Amino acid sequence: MTPQFAPGAMAGLRVIDLTRVLGGPYCTQILADHGADVIKVEPPAGDEVRDWGPPFHDEDAAYFVGINRNKRSIGLDLASDGGRVVLLKMLETADVLIENFKPGTLEKWGIGSDALREKFPKLVHCRICGFGADGPRGGNPGYDAIIQAMTGMIAATGSPESGPMRIGVPLVDITTGLYAAIGILMALSERQRSGIGQFLEVTLYETGLAIMHPHTANYFMHGKPPSLTGNEHPNLVPYAIFPTKTDDIFIGVGNDGTFRKLAREIGRPDLGTDPRFARNRDRVANREALRAELAAVFSQFEAEPLCDRLLAAGLPAGPVQKIDQALTHPHTLYRGDVIEKDWYKGVASPIRLERTKASLRTTPPAFSQHAQEVLAEFGYTPDEIEALLAEGTVCAERKR
Repeated sequence: MTPQFAPGAMAGLRVIDLTRVLGGPYCTQILADHGADVIKVEPPAGDEVRDWGPPFHDEDAAYFVGINRNKRSIGLDLASDGGRVVLLKMLETADVLIENFKPGTLEKWGIGSDALREKFPKLVHCRICGFGADGPRGGNPGYDAIIQAMTGMIAATGSPESGPMRIGVPLVDITTGLYAAIGILMALSERQRSGIGQFLEVTLYETGLAIMHPHTANYFMHGKPPSLTGNEHPNLVPYAIFPTKTDDIFIGVGNDGTFRKLAREIGRPDLGTDPRFARNRDRVANREALRAELAAVFSQFEAEPLCDRLLAAGLPAGPVQKIDQALTHPHTLYRGDVIEKDWYKGVASPIRLERTKASLRTTPPAFSQHAQEVLAEFGYTPDEIEALLAEGTVCAERKR
């Protein structure tokens, strides 16, 4: 018998999504995966990441496809009076508005946070921006790599040989989306008690600073900026990549007992009692000597069997895999981490609720694919919809 599950945890929540690029759409996909009705309102030119390819599915880049499933799209010219009238109509039944306009843009259009609060007191209004509305850099645009540079992230990443390096995934944008989702849920929870919504701001800059752990904590403690340690950890040893007979592996040890257990499992119990390596602080002080000892041992093993054995023993170890290996690994497949519908394939929501499960209901939308459907839901007649399309206030669907 097929198990029956309750609708997603966010079912019944209506989100008007005015965001583009990455942080905002990543946030709203989290909500959409769990049942929220997310209406993606795009400018007449569309979300620019539709063009960030190749690769493409028809006219939409993989970059867009990866963060916009389970949403409906309507193209709307918010710079026009008519476009803002349509938006306000949509907000009458919305729980959440999320946008990433430059601070001051909505105010210029007469629909800033104060105006929205007066008109829609229960609305949760989330803004994602680069640096916030005030301060010396208030209103400046923000980009993932620039924030990585400005918050110390790039300066702490890389090796002495490579020099400072950008982290290879848009970590700031993605984490900003996560913080935005958390903030929205907090505001919705508080609304249950107070009966009113609120405005919240999530910035790339503050996100960048917030995720610089343990470097900020270390700096506050000893006043020294981090040095470039490559794949090594500034506070833990061993915590690094080691070569084997076949592939590289990553070993991470978090305490002294785990290190002694690792030493026994690899046939070198003497390393666990060696005074140079007995405590983590000793291993940090003698990092290079321990690396040489471990490298000599690991070079005798094959990567996959060794990691399987260490993991089975409760020790943190893993082969360094490429993305194709990760996505086709038996554990990935067993857990259902890759989801498919029609032409679409993606990575499932990692939030695994027992009853109210995430689901893949619709593929990422074509530009303004749902314009007429959405307008009809908000009470527009067929003639009114045709007029909005004819005057360019609402954009027609771009056929795939």
